[in-house]
Amino acid sequence: MVTRFDVTDRRLIRDPASTPTTIARAIGALMLILIILPLLPASAGAPSTVESKAAALFKAGDYSEIISLYRDLPSDATPSKEFFRLSLLSYVRLGRTDEALAIYAKLNRPGQPHDASLLRPLALGVITSHVRDRKEHVRIAAYSALAELGLPETAAILEDGLLDSSVVVRARAAEAIGKAGLAAKSGPLRRALRDETPTVRIAAMTALGEAQATDVQQRFLDVARTEDGPEAIFAYAALFRLGRSEKLDDITSAATLPDPETRMAALGVLGRLKRPASLAVLAQAVYDPDPSVRAFAAGALGEFGSPGGVAPLTHAIGDEMAMVRGVAAASFGKLGIKENRPLLLPLTRDPNLRVRASAAEGLIRLGDTSAIALATDLARHSDPSIRGAAAQALSASSDKEAQAVLQTLFQDQQPLPRLMAAKALRKSSDSAIPILVKGLQDSDEAVRIATANSLLQQLTRLSSSKRRR
Repeated sequence: MVTRFDVTDRRLIRDPASTPTTIARAIGALMLILIILPLLPASAGAPSTVESKAAALFKAGDYSEIISLYRDLPSDATPSKEFFRLSLLSYVRLGRTDEALAIYAKLNRPGQPHDASLLRPLALGVITSHVRDRKEHVRIAAYSALAELGLPETAAILEDGLLDSSVVVRARAAEAIGKAGLAAKSGPLRRALRDETPTVRIAAMTALGEAQATDVQQRFLDVARTEDGPEAIFAYAALFRLGRSEKLDDITSAATLPDPETRMAALGVLGRLKRPASLAVLAQAVYDPDPSVRAFAAGALGEFGSPGGVAPLTHAIGDEMAMVRGVAAASFGKLGIKENRPLLLPLTRDPNLRVRASAAEGLIRLGDTSAIALATDLARHSDPSIRGAAAQALSASSDKEAQAVLQTLFQDQQPLPRLMAAKALRKSSDSAIPILVKGLQDSDEAVRIATANSLLQQLTRLSSSKRRR
């Protein structure tokens, strides 16, 4: 028997369980622990505990508390990838995308494939974090991007945009609701039919007409009967989409009315509707006395996309106004008829550099890669607007040489070329994703928004491509 000291009564007592064998085993176990313990990382048990707590907080929507956990981590802690992911998404939910980008840089090391499940909410967060920016042009950029993307999950933000003080923002929000497929059930969009500004009312009518919202047909009829100018034209278009085929005659007649804005609205609608009978009206409009109308007609012919547009566009590329020549050159490319290439070549020597850029775009669309050299030359011009036009031209090409020039423009010292390059890179290969990720930190808000838009479109295209395989 072994004796031990009882601290309660200060007496030596005998412990029957304390045999030499049990003591030896206890000492052995203690020595094993002392050997193994230094080999374990100091925070070996911490990540799972922090991660489970973060997961519960994220589920409860307590994103600020998750960020507190992230910021309070000891410097020697090694949190799990899941904890990083939850922290990143929490920053995104709170609109703090700069901090989210910093976490993404830790998760995604150079050379590793990018994580679309994190990039998508991060890029969308870059856009949505600016929808209430104090600067109007930034809000316009954000809602314009959302209008291009048409994402149903942004419904609340889009309807909130209908209350913005900016006319352009409200119009873009209405357009985005239509693009997202939300128009048919949107009450706020229906209220926008009575907005104080015609521009917003037109955008709402267009979205609801394309959604074939029959419940507002009477409103369209009232506008068509009581309003003049572009608003009446778009009411006719909405009614046409609801099955009132006779309204096409009203639109066609409006293309020859005295008011230039009404003629432009009618030509734009006819170009989008693409009814064969409308081609003759568009062709005649390239002879209009107003240069803005002629340019609108040239653009509508490109959107119409019929080979019957070749003859009027041939006339338009010889127009005295550079604006008309440039639009016509780009429209030639949209027709996709390679035999038209010789018609565009003279415009590559046009005295107006923007016309040259449009000619390069048209030629690139027709498969003429030699036009990349012209666009590359324009990309070196001292005028940032010319460099921006060059980026627009190069957006029509997926050629490696064109992509290299766009990536150079994406690092331009002026924001306009960077903005145009960001937009152009959305059509490039997935090799542009790393540079787009870097562009999310651009110093200019509009460039960041355009970059996020392009990144989202890249990710959507890649996802669609994988599903088709």
